[in-house]
Amino acid sequence: MTRIGDNRDMRITDAATAFLEAARLEFGYSDHTIRSYRRDLLGLSDFATEQGVTEVEGIDLELLRSWLWERQQQGLAASTIARNVATVKSFGSWLEARSVLPGNPASRLRTPRVPKPLPRVLSQEQMSRVLERAAARAADGAPEHLRDHAVLELLYSSALRVSELTSLPVSGFNRRDLTVRVTGKGDKERVVPLGAPAARALERYLMGGREALLARREDAAASPAAGQAAGSAPNRRARRVAVQPSELFIGNRNGTPLNASSVYRLVSRELEQEPGGGPSGPHTLRHTAATHLLDGGADLRVVQEMLGHSSLSSTQVYTHVSMERLAATYRQAHPRA
Repeated sequence: MTRIGDNRDMRITDAATAFLEAARLEFGYSDHTIRSYRRDLLGLSDFATEQGVTEVEGIDLELLRSWLWERQQQGLAASTIARNVATVKSFGSWLEARSVLPGNPASRLRTPRVPKPLPRVLSQEQMSRVLERAAARAADGAPEHLRDHAVLELLYSSALRVSELTSLPVSGFNRRDLTVRVTGKGDKERVVPLGAPAARALERYLMGGREALLARREDAAASPAAGQAAGSAPNRRARRVAVQPSELFIGNRNGTPLNASSVYRLVSRELEQEPGGGPSGPHTLRHTAATHLLDGGADLRVVQEMLGHSSLSSTQVYTHVSMERLAATYRQAHPRA
């Protein structure tokens, strides 16, 4: 282990090495954090050397502010600068605790505000195109297409999380009331409404898709490997395969429940065909549904309950999205904008 003395004649590079060792062995920081610290402190050391400072004693508030200012001028993101500040604050605190410096030179640094990006939201026209494409594919009756259409309709109609969709049991779909009962974060159950188009897509999937996908479990059980002598490992596995899952949505392989990765791939393929940058996973459809509800006049508390948010502040981000969309429409359409 790198040893340090109680004086300020230590080189910055030696002090950084000792700090990183302590962060790994004493504090138990993750490899990712150690790599970030190392990269930041190497950058600080290089900058200090350019200023003629090589010893720890030369690290002061002015030097640190100059280093951060230079990094801002390089166009680095606010999140990167915030991480730099966190690194030198930890480094300075460690130097102070070991009496290498009489105080933490970074204690007065301010962390820049990191703007929280607004979620990606599709327009109503874009969502119509996504769902129309899925409906057109489902018209051929293929079980995968029927399922994919139902998945997309339900994600948008009820603003579900992907985990809620993949764990939704068949019994969670109430045909009469047009609702689904889902289990959200913290194992909290809630009942969420769904629209008539989503209900129709689910009905078609249940009538013509789910059983066909489940049949692949029987095919797996009837495979030559499953037909070995009774009591063998493959035979026991075949009996387990034959047990039907309770989940509503079934995947493509051996009739097992649909997983989150498959849903991500499905949604991503669809959103690639729509203009606009940003995330392309299932959560984008949840964001879109929430924003469209607010655009249509839904009460914020009602949307909060539908989304399963424990805090209203989590739902309020969609009001910002709605205002951004309103402002953009105004700038584009109003003659005196």
